Amino acid sequence: MKVNAPVSDQKIMDYGVPKRSTRPETKRARTANQKIPKWAYLLFILLAAFVTYRIFLHRATEVKAAQPAPRPASVAKVVTKDVPLYLDEIGTCAAYETVLVQAQVSGVIIGRHFQDGSDVKKGDLLFTIDPRPFQAALDQAKAQAQLDQVTLKRQEDLRARKVISQQDYDTAVANAQKSQGATEAAQVNLDWCYIKSPINGRVGLRNVDVGNLVGPSTSSLVTIQGLDPIYTDFTVAQNDLPLVRKYLGGSNVKVETYLADGSITPRIGDLYFIDHAVQPGSGTVKARGVTPNPDRALWPSEFVLVRFILDTLKDATLVPSQAVQISQAGPFVFVVKSDNTVELRPVTPGQRQEGNLTVIENGVKADETVVVTGQLALSPGAKIAPQPYAPDGSAVSKSAMSYE
Repeated sequence: MKVNAPVSDQKIMDYGVPKRSTRPETKRARTANQKIPKWAYLLFILLAAFVTYRIFLHRATEVKAAQPAPRPASVAKVVTKDVPLYLDEIGTCAAYETVLVQAQVSGVIIGRHFQDGSDVKKGDLLFTIDPRPFQAALDQAKAQAQLDQVTLKRQEDLRARKVISQQDYDTAVANAQKSQGATEAAQVNLDWCYIKSPINGRVGLRNVDVGNLVGPSTSSLVTIQGLDPIYTDFTVAQNDLPLVRKYLGGSNVKVETYLADGSITPRIGDLYFIDHAVQPGSGTVKARGVTPNPDRALWPSEFVLVRFILDTLKDATLVPSQAVQISQAGPFVFVVKSDNTVELRPVTPGQRQEGNLTVIENGVKADETVVVTGQLALSPGAKIAPQPYAPDGSAVSKSAMSYE
């Protein structure tokens, strides 16, 4: 059964939408529910601090990553010591003495008493010429001298008694002196039959053998050269003459001789001679030194290296030669500061010295530290990780050497 009952709009709205309460208690409850607790504020502060710390740490990491790492570089201390001021030249050796042994009398060689190329001393017997003819001449001269002496004695007795004239006496004296001279000459000729070495030295290759007839007109029998000491001949360029003249005559002027292969210890001798004129065409001046050669290691005509020492530089400043670099502005070195940063320092280099060192005339001081290797990766203000420099290339522990 259908029932049509009218329903009002007001009732429908009342059932579909709850009515808003207007009581004061309801408003206070709603306000209390919307209030934020204190622990929420604390949590917010902690989270903000954490985020800020993470951001700061991230930025610090980025800045640190942007800075380059210290560059590894080998370093060495600047040292001071006495070093020579020198000129390097090329020279040759020459025998200190050269003797061409020749026969002084004519005769047949009956003996040779040396080995070719051997060392001999002054007075050693080299050759023997047949002495028999000269011995006979000496015996004859002695007999005549003895007879003349007896005659002179008799004439002196007669002269004392005024039996003979003064002329006869003078003739007897002259004959005695003449025979005495003939005896001495015969003795000299006999001595020349025994040819001896006039110097200490080394004999060369003989030119004659036993059985050859020799005499004063024949060529030399053998050559002897004195090798200790030995001459060192070299030349000085005319451009270096002002420097040489400045120190010439000083007590420190020396001549150092050595071989290019380093097979002998360098030998220091004295300057013996320097020429007074420049050679035409070459523009050089001849010089000669006297070099000790006790072991005969240096031979005549051998090419040698010569260091012409002019003076001694007292307390010279030295750095390893590799430390000196060249730029468009000139030579420079990197000096290491106390904080391991480097400073570019212009320098004036001098001569290179033994031990791969170079003299620095100005620009660095003693006990400063310079970079020896690794300069290509450096710039002024760059920081390095210093390592001790090993000249021979071997590794050196940090404990072996300390740097400030």
